[in-house]
Amino acid sequence: MSDILQKILATKREEIEVAERALSREDIVEEARDGVPTRDFVGAIRAKIAAGQAAVIAEVKKASPSKGVLRENFQPAEIAISYERGGAACLSVLTDKQYFQGATEYLQEAREACNLPVLRKDFIIDPYQVFEARAMGADCILLIVAAFLPPDGTVNSATTRAALSHLLELEQLAHDLGMAVLVEVHSADELDIALQMHTPLLGINNRNLRTFEVSLDITLSQLARIPEGRIVVTESGILGVADVQRMREHDVHAFLVGEAFMRAPDPGAQLAALFSR
Repeated sequence: MSDILQKILATKREEIEVAERALSREDIVEEARDGVPTRDFVGAIRAKIAAGQAAVIAEVKKASPSKGVLRENFQPAEIAISYERGGAACLSVLTDKQYFQGATEYLQEAREACNLPVLRKDFIIDPYQVFEARAMGADCILLIVAAFLPPDGTVNSATTRAALSHLLELEQLAHDLGMAVLVEVHSADELDIALQMHTPLLGINNRNLRTFEVSLDITLSQLARIPEGRIVVTESGILGVADVQRMREHDVHAFLVGEAFMRAPDPGAQLAALFSR
């Protein structure tokens, strides 16, 4: 199967060049500095967990490369209101246009409609995108470790140093702008890199971004290596109550879920039902 991640990253590099021609780095920095105040993304997750509840980052996602359109009647503001009513801790909004049919406007509409902190879900590889995220109102960004490794996924001392240097630069910039960072991993090698970062939010993606295959065992296989103080966010493949219970039995209490909600008539009601136990 073709490497979907590399196709997406190539598109991102082109998008950054186009965006910078339309709005200079100096201008996007100014917009970011003048953005709306941030909401406490990490605090919202910690509060849910402290109350003995699941901390759900509920995703606002119209489509995906593997499943196509998930929700024809796609109204980000209505979805955000529904999620807040259903007990979500935070939102995740797709802003990638080409592969996920996302948009900046979707994030803005969702955030304005509720009081929840919002993650910009995109493939961020450049400081320009970090400033862009803050300018559009994001409270958190996603950094995917695999996006900073060579196309063949080779991990050695040189590639690790290069990836970590880039990740730390973007993480520090996000923190300087008042945003949180969710760092995402899929393998043990990627986890080793992520654990050298400062963010407490550690996402483990059960979906292989190179093939898009899904297995919840990916999260469970990494837990023993994660020190106290990190908040594990299990991502992808949470489709039923049994999946939630399996994770919570292993002390994983933070979830990023999209598809299971997007296909439901009332996303927030589906969230409440899935995480009611």
